[in-house]
Amino acid sequence: MKVDRSISWIPKKLENLSKLNVTVVGGTGGLGRAISKTFAGAGAKVTVIGQTFRDADTKNISFVKADLSSIEKSREVAKTLDVSDTDILLFTTGIIAARKREETEEGLERDMAVSFLNRIVMLREIAPKLKSTRFFASSPRVFVMAFPGNDQLGTIDDLNSEKKYGVMQAHMNTVAGNEALVYDSVAKYKDLRFYGLNPGLVKTAIRNNVLGEGSILSTVVEGMVGWFANSPEQYAQKIAPLLIAEELDENNGAIFNNKGQALHPSKDLTTEYAGKFISAAEDLLKSKNL
Repeated sequence: MKVDRSISWIPKKLENLSKLNVTVVGGTGGLGRAISKTFAGAGAKVTVIGQTFRDADTKNISFVKADLSSIEKSREVAKTLDVSDTDILLFTTGIIAARKREETEEGLERDMAVSFLNRIVMLREIAPKLKSTRFFASSPRVFVMAFPGNDQLGTIDDLNSEKKYGVMQAHMNTVAGNEALVYDSVAKYKDLRFYGLNPGLVKTAIRNNVLGEGSILSTVVEGMVGWFANSPEQYAQKIAPLLIAEELDENNGAIFNNKGQALHPSKDLTTEYAGKFISAAEDLLKSKNL
């Protein structure tokens, strides 16, 4: 991943954020939860969307229950969600594909559904409702967390991994899709700002799906990761100031690594290709009557 040194920003202290409203899709665990708690601790009002709420005793955090592996349920939650005061919308939900192909009840490869497709349908419902912001000078901001800048283009003719299945191929479809979603959304929604986040390797439960939750392999791998990678809390402390940086208004469509450095887009992932990828993803949803 190549750092784009033409983009820079100055971190501000995370304090006195009572005027900031943040909505985190996937904010009940991992990085989403850590970022949610970081903002809430600085006074921001945070709404988290997910399955299990673990922070009922934390001030400034409210909860919306949703099964984000279901496209229909994700869409319904997005339709009813009040985002009239939302300044930041952050998508963090994600897993890694299993060793053997898993399929949701809606006929979608599970990683594709959880880590990418639900974001498309939710964004289609939420984006038109993000009218204004009282916190930023310009527009509400949408952040898409995945692994942008990794030069992944995905397998555009097999997004559901029905022709051939492999753990990395399936997961890289979601990686390419999420980066494409940033660039395509910049073109589609002129009144909003979109950005990609690449947290790199972080000690979370995201690898449970492939390593096996509670397995010896998972214990060994996560133990090793813990030695040199950021914890979710460490990442949140580094990246939360970026999400509110004034300089981002002038850099719509930028993507950032775990240090908050801007990255160059993946090679050949142009706006045109991004549009084709998102169209293919929407065609997949239509083929499943979603």
